Amino acid sequence: MKKILSILIVLTSAGWLNAQDTLVISQPEFVEKVIQNNGSAKIADKQAAMAKADFQQSNALYLPTVTASYTAMLTNNPLMAFGSKLNQEILTQQDFNPDLLNDPDKVENYATEIMVLQPLLNLDGVYERNAARIQHEAYQLKAERTKEYLELEATKLYMQLQLAYEAVEVITRAHETAGEAVKIVTDYYDQGMVQKADLLDARVRLNEVKSQLQYARSNVQNTSDQLLVLMGEVPGTYMLSPQTEAPLNYDIATYAGTLPESRKDLMAMSKAVSGYESMLKSSKMKFIPRINAFGSFQVYDNEALQFGASGYMIGAKASWDIFNGYSKIAKTRKAKLEAEKAKLEQEEYVSQQQAELIKANRMLADAKNKVELYQLAFDQANESYKVRRDRFEQGLEKTVDLLMTESQMYHKELQLQQAIFEYNFTKVYLDFLTKE
Repeated sequence: MKKILSILIVLTSAGWLNAQDTLVISQPEFVEKVIQNNGSAKIADKQAAMAKADFQQSNALYLPTVTASYTAMLTNNPLMAFGSKLNQEILTQQDFNPDLLNDPDKVENYATEIMVLQPLLNLDGVYERNAARIQHEAYQLKAERTKEYLELEATKLYMQLQLAYEAVEVITRAHETAGEAVKIVTDYYDQGMVQKADLLDARVRLNEVKSQLQYARSNVQNTSDQLLVLMGEVPGTYMLSPQTEAPLNYDIATYAGTLPESRKDLMAMSKAVSGYESMLKSSKMKFIPRINAFGSFQVYDNEALQFGASGYMIGAKASWDIFNGYSKIAKTRKAKLEAEKAKLEQEEYVSQQQAELIKANRMLADAKNKVELYQLAFDQANESYKVRRDRFEQGLEKTVDLLMTESQMYHKELQLQQAIFEYNFTKVYLDFLTKE
């Protein structure tokens, strides 16, 4: 933390970073903000909520449907007029007069009806409901995996921000060293101890480091903007600074060579296959009759908002479509093909992810070797620079050789930090690939 603060002080004093526009943020806090505010996470949650709503709609398979209606009617249709009076229980002997039956007077009828439909046996609906439930579970797993992926991306960006600040710190030291070198060579030149070419070489080196420092500062700003975008905020509004500095060491770790079956995206793929298989069974069950119960209660009167006579009706109905123009057969065949396609997609996805896990394990081993080699190279470059600097101060070393050695030392330090970043991120990536 002290190192980060010292970097911020240097950057602020340089005039390119306004301290009041800087927010120091920890990695857990940043990851939490990303998961809460990122659009991909919100979309995944909405998809899961929509799938839940689809599943809730299937409750109609077991719950009754209740409707109520109120109908007002005026008619002189012989059949309707006679039936209306019959429902109103106001028929008289005179109403059976053939003249009145054939040419009745206008009859008013006001009917109130409550209808109840209760499913009893709908096997196709049972499997459709099961498919909806599986789909809901799959989308929930997908949403959780999306958040895990966002956590991976957030961690990577945070580590890149740490690395960007670390690069600024290294190049700032290189800039200070190059500036000191210019002062020393200038003194030597004034004393006639070195040639003008040596002074020009020192100044060229200082300008090169200035350019590198400006690029490193811009990289900090660009990385900060990427973090803001991932958090769902407007880039450029303020600067982000990591609460902790980039690690300068690494811990050896090993990972399994096979994918965990309980990984959320793999489970989601498996549930997708089960869902298609359930829809296939539903298509087959459409050839089996449906059985539903029904009941109604009616109230009739010849005056509005009056309830003079009543009646009820209850029953059960079995129905099925024997043949509907080959539609059911075609839909069943399509459902079978969709289930087979989902199974093939699952196998291909698992195979790709297994290959990615094997590749990541190789990357970890390569990154470990890279860190070890760059650590050795940096140590050697650092030692070489100290020797050449001592010799230069004694007038035994050329300026250009010292500058090259100094440049190589800082370059190796940046390479070492990059290698450590790659190793540590590969471990994070392997955690993601093997997360249950």
